[in-house]
Amino acid sequence: MMGHMTTQGVNESPQLQPNTPGEMAAASCCGPKLAACGLVLSIWAVIMLALLGIFFTTHSAVLFEDVPIPEESIHNEQNPLQDIYEIYNKVGYNCFIAAGIYVVVGIVSFYNVRMNKRNEYLVH
Repeated sequence: MMGHMTTQGVNESPQLQPNTPGEMAAASCCGPKLAACGLVLSIWAVIMLALLGIFFTTHSAVLFEDVPIPEESIHNEQNPLQDIYEIYNKVGYNCFIAAGIYVVVGIVSFYNVRMNKRNEYLVH
């Protein structure tokens, strides 16, 4: 509710009166369950993607099967490991970028959780 409209006469335009403190509704783009789910998934994704980014940038041998290595990089006679390490670093940076995106999603979800909690206590 944005405010109460009142009219003084027939030819006068309506005027908005200021809101009372309890009347101000917070803007929330999703419900409480979706916001809580988004918050939990964001926390889990940030932790997982940050760890994967660290392991990829340290060239973990366990993650070798998860690196998209082109055929020409394997048969490179001059420096085959350098190409593979560059691909490891790119995948690691992509994990860090995805973790940053999930931080933003987590902040939005946290905001929605707070606004939904606040709306529960408002008297209608």
